[in-house]
Amino acid sequence: MRIVSGKFGGIRLTPVKSDKTRPTTDKVKESLFSMVGPYFEDGWFLDLFAGSGAVGIEAVSRGMAHAVLVDRQFQAIKAIKENIEKIHAEDQFDVIKGSAERVLAELAEKGDQFNIVYLDPPYQLQKIVATLDKLVSFKLLVDQALVICETDNHTELPANPPHFRVVNRKNYGLTNLTIYRYQMEDE
Repeated sequence: MRIVSGKFGGIRLTPVKSDKTRPTTDKVKESLFSMVGPYFEDGWFLDLFAGSGAVGIEAVSRGMAHAVLVDRQFQAIKAIKENIEKIHAEDQFDVIKGSAERVLAELAEKGDQFNIVYLDPPYQLQKIVATLDKLVSFKLLVDQALVICETDNHTELPANPPHFRVVNRKNYGLTNLTIYRYQMEDE
């Protein structure tokens, strides 16, 4: 597992030492960023089920100004912090240990808003549609924000949930990526 591209490209990352996470492969990560970027000029990125932090670190490497990396597992938080130390960019990240529901409420209280959100919950706990609703109700998205959802290939996400429209879908064997664009004017 490595940073694929950008200012930290090629740096090897530490995986989570746990069987409770499923890392996003470099192939899926590269494809994901070629669909939404591939490079950025500023903006805030949220990874709500961050695992090793690889996707959020990749986003900052490709030009996002800041990333908030959230996970509820101690081993994941440990790996995220090790990986951020490797790139010497601690000021570009917030690392938060906690459940997605609690952290979303805390971010809303602070008034944070995101340009890109990455959702890759444990496959057996698919809560993506409920999380999309919370992102809207907590006003955590800027207009036209992208929400990238990684699921297993058996999960069918809705084409147009309230306030969102699908802008891209791809299958990579066992993994599906669905990219939504948030439309504030529906509110």
